[in-house]
Parts: sequence; structure tokens; C-alpha cells
Amino acid sequence: MAKKENKNNKDKTSFMKSFKAEIKKVIWPTPKQLFNNTVAVLAIVVITTIIVFALDFTFELINEYGIDKIKQHVSNSASNENTVNAEENVIIDEANNINSSENTAEESNTVQE
Repeated sequence: MAKKENKNNKDKTSFMKSFKAEIKKVIWPTPKQLFNNTVAVLAIVVITTIIVFALDFTFELINEYGIDKIKQHVSNSASNENTVNAEENVIIDEANNINSSENTAEESNTVQE
């Protein structure tokens, strides 16, 4: 057991020494570099936000005044065609009724003769 604990302690100390050595190798930015990089990131975020907002607004307008109007026009055309077809059917039915009543009248005239 004592060997395992010793090994764990050695591993931990060697890890910490390696960690400190790597941290010393890091080149930390100066306050001026940090400020410039922060400003650059914020500017990119703001520009991206504006572009996304503009695209969203544009596509919403296209959808509202383009696609929805086309759908409405198509549905109105379809309902108008249905109305025209219904009116044509009524006219055809009336013509058939008139023809059948004329045929009935001719038959009754033929029978009376």
C-alpha cells in the first residue's frame, strides 16, 4: 500500500511540475492586445447580428407579401373555377330539364294524335 501512495504522490508532483513548466511557456497577451482582440470579437458579433436580422426581416417580408399572396391568389382562382363549374352544371341541368320537358310535351302530342 505504501508503494501505491508513493507512486500517486510522485505522479501528482510530476504533473504539477509539468503543468507549471507549460504555464511558464504561455505567452500572455498585453492589456492593449486583450482590449483590441475583445473589440474585434464584439464588432464581429454585432456585424453578424445585423446581417442575420436583415436576412430574417427580408425573408419574413418575402413570405408575407410573396408566398402568402401567391397562395391566396391560387386558392381564389381554384374557388372561382369551382364556382364557374357549378354554374355550368346548373345551366346544363336546366338545359336538360328543358329538353326533357320538350320531349315529354312532344310525346304527349304524339299520343293525342
